[in-house]
Amino acid sequence: MGGISRTVNYKGNRIDIGGHRFFSKSDRVMRWWRNFMPIDADSPQKLTYHRQSCEISPKNGHSHRNGDELLMLIRQRRSRIYFLRNFFDYPLSLTKDTLLKLGLFRTIRIALSYMYAAAFPIRDERTLEQFFINRFGRELYNTFFKSYTEKVWGVPCEQISAEWGAQRIKGLSVWKTFVHYFKKLLPRDASIEQKNVETSLIEQFLYPKYGPGQLWEEVARQVQELGAEILTDWDVVALEHDDGRIMSLTARHTPSNAERTFAGDIFFSTMAVKDLVKALSPAPPPAMSTIGDGLLYRDFITVGLLCRDLKVRENHGSPNGLIKDNWIYIQEPDVKIGRLQIFNNWSPYMVADRSLVWIGLEYFCFENDAMWQQSDQDLIQLGKEELEKIGIIDHGSVLDGTVLRMQKTYPAYFGTYDRFSELRAYLDDFENLYLVGRNGMHKYNNQDHSMLTAMVAVDNIAAGIQGKANIWEINTEQEYHEQKQ
Repeated sequence: MGGISRTVNYKGNRIDIGGHRFFSKSDRVMRWWRNFMPIDADSPQKLTYHRQSCEISPKNGHSHRNGDELLMLIRQRRSRIYFLRNFFDYPLSLTKDTLLKLGLFRTIRIALSYMYAAAFPIRDERTLEQFFINRFGRELYNTFFKSYTEKVWGVPCEQISAEWGAQRIKGLSVWKTFVHYFKKLLPRDASIEQKNVETSLIEQFLYPKYGPGQLWEEVARQVQELGAEILTDWDVVALEHDDGRIMSLTARHTPSNAERTFAGDIFFSTMAVKDLVKALSPAPPPAMSTIGDGLLYRDFITVGLLCRDLKVRENHGSPNGLIKDNWIYIQEPDVKIGRLQIFNNWSPYMVADRSLVWIGLEYFCFENDAMWQQSDQDLIQLGKEELEKIGIIDHGSVLDGTVLRMQKTYPAYFGTYDRFSELRAYLDDFENLYLVGRNGMHKYNNQDHSMLTAMVAVDNIAAGIQGKANIWEINTEQEYHEQKQ
């Protein structure tokens, strides 16, 4: 349960696919999460909801009892960049350590480049490269953004739409980073909401005790208790439509190859738009099929490695020396790995033996790549060799490993995406079809944005609203649509 937000259990060691911080500027989503999984009362934190503070305690929080597993933990966020075989804070901070690692001449080039970009921004901002340069300057873009971003997408940044940056990075810039740094020197609000903080700068988040899938497994259980039926291992192969309405869908059961038809009044789709268009019957106009066929996706491989320890150590504050990062962006161009997760730091309950270190190596590829076709053992070997090469682990410290492949993890902002608005208009004309979620809308949403699209769709149905524009507006502006209203 949970799609890419599910938790995969390997011998008691749990994998969070891509890492999911439970943080939202939407009060509605935060309340929804807490209704299913209350916050652990042992977390000595203050929370703010609807701008009113409350202390978390056994009385109004959730008492920690033996066997009481449905808990949200409050975690500290730490993400860093690994570059030049050194760690850099993400976002970059104004510290002596950062400047020493970058070196005097590179620092001067970064400063001059940023000042030039601020004084002479690119006016017609169309590509992701232009988006980065306008906010960080060309030198900082080349140093810390270009290599990692191109690992993720497999194409040059000048071929990716600037819309990706607007959705994923929003208002973050060098100036916002400076302001955030100096604010950290002042007394802080411990609110988990952090409403006035850019999403890329948040320092606290909620996290289910056993990973994000635990939440969705509980949601599924409650849905079934209410009498609903959840069917798994079925592929939608046809969507019958007539006179602007979806009439029924036909699905194939993958283990048995049996088919079954489901009639319905309202249909919600989170399946990839590419596959949805192919399933329409009668077939859509040729122009819509061309756009659908040209939509691209980036696929995802996680290599889980169970290690005795890491070579990189925390200098202070950690009894076992384990670094505190949730994930690390691997900027080094001489390895294929894009990002490294340390599952111990998401939740200590993600690891069967807490004396060991459970890590996830993240690789980005296309389904037809040679990497996707490699055997699990070859990918585990690649992961061990790459982490040893850049000084993260010793090859011999790895005790076990597993591989997880995830298709269509990232809807791409290239291919025929520049014509997506045409396809969106065509699909929105089906009055009882609602596209929601990341793949359902071919939109790089976070999990809270995806949840909001479904919530707003249901609001529209309940209120008799025919239009769907407010669903598409979620995650298109600096704040969420719900807050703007």
